[in-house]
Amino acid sequence: MRDVAPVLDSWLDGEGPLAISTVVHTWGSGPRRPGARMTIDGEGRIAGSVSGGCVESSVVQAARDVIRSGEPRLLRFAVSDELAWGVGLACGGSLSVFVERADRELLRQVREGMKRRDPVGLAVVTSGPNLGDSLVKVAGSPGIGSPALNEVVESALSSEKPLAVDTEDGTVFCDVILPPESLVIVGGVHIAQTLSELAARVGYRPVICDPRPVFASAERFPGVEVVNDWPDRGFERIGLDASTAVATLTHDPKLDDPALAAALESPAFYVGALGSRKTHARRLERLRERGVSEAALRRIAAPIGLPIGARTPDQIALAVMAEVVAARNGVSTKPSG
Repeated sequence: MRDVAPVLDSWLDGEGPLAISTVVHTWGSGPRRPGARMTIDGEGRIAGSVSGGCVESSVVQAARDVIRSGEPRLLRFAVSDELAWGVGLACGGSLSVFVERADRELLRQVREGMKRRDPVGLAVVTSGPNLGDSLVKVAGSPGIGSPALNEVVESALSSEKPLAVDTEDGTVFCDVILPPESLVIVGGVHIAQTLSELAARVGYRPVICDPRPVFASAERFPGVEVVNDWPDRGFERIGLDASTAVATLTHDPKLDDPALAAALESPAFYVGALGSRKTHARRLERLRERGVSEAALRRIAAPIGLPIGARTPDQIALAVMAEVVAARNGVSTKPSG
């Protein structure tokens, strides 16, 4: 659903029919995974994607047909290795896409759950007797719909992964829309300007935390959430959870040290600090004096960023963002041996 999130507000508050296409099955090396979405409105405007090449074109045409008829369709594409590149499936395989006329009320529920940063389960019957039946459920809330759909949604929310299951209602696909990852950047410095742009580009919610308005301002960070407060208080306002990364960039112990101490007490999945190895060694001593444990100190990624030989602020921002994404994806970036 994040694929189409940028247009949800304007499209849902408008009028006219919408179609939404969802990848519900892949086999092989398709470029998009289950849950990838594309929307199309009655005027032919498109947001998001489900694949590429001929698959994309076929899905767009099917979406136009569904807008006219109101009847959902399950599209199946089987692609040979020889034809794979032409339709966007890099190594062959298969792709199934469910195309339906969008239920604005259900999508509004999804949108509200996303805004509250609550996990949301969105289930739909893609084949069988109850074709097209849907259910939206926010984690912790009671579901309204068939018991079969509710059970699938609960299982998907528990695993935090998309799920396809055969039930008495038919084959049900349930997507799980998790809160977008946040990157909390301590210090409204030059690196932070590019880093916040990169974070937003790859689907993260960037937040700048810096008590100095001359550095952290709307003018320097247009469209980015700015918290003008000391990190320990600012983090309480922002909320650090398991989908949060923290990068401290100021080189100023008055800001970086309390930020690191607070971040290490949180479930943040990544905590990084800018500075040389010598700078970091002195930083560790100060944090020990604050009572931070050795286990917590080992969580700090320092020097921050992948070792790509970055020199400029833009290159350093790229190295940091790449390391954050790797950490989120569970990919080790430590040298072997």
